[in-house]
Amino acid sequence: MTETRRVFICGSALRGQPDHQNLGEAKFIAEAKTQPLYRLHSVQNGWHPGIYEVEEGGISIPGEVYEMTIEQFDYLATNEPPHMYPVEVPLQDGGVATAFLYPREKVEEYGWEDISNYGGWVAYKQSVTATA
Repeated sequence: MTETRRVFICGSALRGQPDHQNLGEAKFIAEAKTQPLYRLHSVQNGWHPGIYEVEEGGISIPGEVYEMTIEQFDYLATNEPPHMYPVEVPLQDGGVATAFLYPREKVEEYGWEDISNYGGWVAYKQSVTATA
């Protein structure tokens, strides 16, 4: 049996987003949200999202869960932007999936915009496009 892992996607690789092809033939499982433990930022002025865990003031990040083979996961990991790292995140439904987080220190160093109140990456991108 092929080893797989559940991966939580919340940014530019979501369905309908420009990097969705990086998921290859990964199997879509469901839409999901994290537990309210994270903040969401627009890294490099909208190039990709950056999420990190906080002890207070966190939100639930909306996204999608995919089942991936180890090869698919390794390909995705290789194509993630610099500084992102995989970690297990708890989901609202009680499950757990691997997500790629971004170092809070980098967000703070560069002052990337906190977009936690937009309702997720897609909602943020739509609002930016609507005001452009």
